[in-house]
Amino acid sequence: MGQYFNNENLPSNITKIDCFIRGKKFTFNSDNGVFSKNGVDFGSRLLLDFIPLEEVGGKILDLGCGYGVIGIALNKLTGANVDMVDVNLRALHLTEMNVSANKCQNINVFESNVYENVNTRYTSIVTNPPIRAGKKVVYDMLFNAKDYLTDDGNLYFVIRKQQGAKSMISDLEKEYDLEILEKKKGYYIIKCSNKS
Repeated sequence: MGQYFNNENLPSNITKIDCFIRGKKFTFNSDNGVFSKNGVDFGSRLLLDFIPLEEVGGKILDLGCGYGVIGIALNKLTGANVDMVDVNLRALHLTEMNVSANKCQNINVFESNVYENVNTRYTSIVTNPPIRAGKKVVYDMLFNAKDYLTDDGNLYFVIRKQQGAKSMISDLEKEYDLEILEKKKGYYIIKCSNKS
């Protein structure tokens, strides 16, 4: 866990990942000490495959952005303005490289421990929460999203069944209008909206 977030002393070995997301080609630089360093993980890919692109325009927050897959893909697929935050400085450096590599515009990358340095509201908050960071961090990311969403904004995230998806859904339904967009191979793609 320590090296997951504090990885300055971990040897760097940058590799390139080429992939297609919703028919569009992307190139990502990855490195030791970041989540899913060898390729886009199944959960993030499923989230990107099933997130309703027509709903996520406007201003997006990619919360816990890692090396930038979700925010960069949504920026290129929708043209939306995207803020990308993470606590992992190596991940943020890679994200900046990947914003440039994919010729993105209207992306702002900055360090933030969950919402610590976030001071605006978004039409969409999108995340593949870092389960390894522990329940407290994940609950902070998901339950406090409502304070950073516009009135008609939505939170989209992916969670695995064996990582407590059912109890998480039950808890979130007390705070949000919740919809399961997709279930596949034990992964849930979930949309949460402010209660109407």
